[in-house]
Amino acid sequence: MKGGRSRRVPSTPPRRSPADAPARRDKLHKVLADSGLGSRREMERWILLGRVTINGAVATLGARVEPNDRIAVDGEPLQRRAVTTARVLLMNKADGVVCTRRDPEGRPTCFDGLPKLTNERWIVVGRLDINSSGVLLLTNDGALAHRLMHPSTGIDREYAVRVTGGLDADMERALREGVLLDDVVARFTDIAAHGGSGYNQWYHVTLTEGRNREVRRLLESQGVRVSRLKRVRYGPVVLPSSLRRGQWMEIAPADVVQLYRILGLPRPKVGAASGRVASVLIPYPELKSATA
Repeated sequence: MKGGRSRRVPSTPPRRSPADAPARRDKLHKVLADSGLGSRREMERWILLGRVTINGAVATLGARVEPNDRIAVDGEPLQRRAVTTARVLLMNKADGVVCTRRDPEGRPTCFDGLPKLTNERWIVVGRLDINSSGVLLLTNDGALAHRLMHPSTGIDREYAVRVTGGLDADMERALREGVLLDDVVARFTDIAAHGGSGYNQWYHVTLTEGRNREVRRLLESQGVRVSRLKRVRYGPVVLPSSLRRGQWMEIAPADVVQLYRILGLPRPKVGAASGRVASVLIPYPELKSATA
């Protein structure tokens, strides 16, 4: 331009080929869980125990891996893959059953008698202690298990609990407002009386995290003794009256698809329906899409 500065035309940056793009680096425990080996929390324990290697070196917690990295678990190379067909089991866990794969004391475990999987493992969603019964979910999809258990998801759990005596107004108020347990404030989001006889009273209580023995510890903080504890709902999944204690059922494919939609997860591939299976889901608000 006459009498002024010439305008400099910016150069077009060179196009990057796919080979130049940075390789995607995923968290190791996520890769292991997504391969169907267990929950992300369980995979973190495996890493801490030194069971996992990356390119021949023992992995550390928080490690990230690239697609070409060689991962091995207990010396066996990991075949990276996504779960091909999502499956979810609903168990009515009985008292006296433990939620571990093997028990040194020889007690029955929740994995006894489950359908066999090929190159996958059943993952327990939200363990129950040996003295608790009711809804126990198991899946072959680590991403689903993680989403169901992670506190940020906001999934609630409902328990039927029998206590000795009962709860007065002050106790209920304290349990709703929050009680300090191990430097963490825990609370029930809902408490409802469900009858009883004599000194034994039933309540339904709801919370959103369910840390180790949290229901029992919350009630014991008020001087109340728990004599029975049964989980009757996990998020939108309810315990059907037809499912007897100790039995399990496979959730129908339509319910599995709906569960993923509620949780904000991509639609999964599911198997064909085998006969007519009643739905075990209740209306539930859809959650934000998963980002972690």
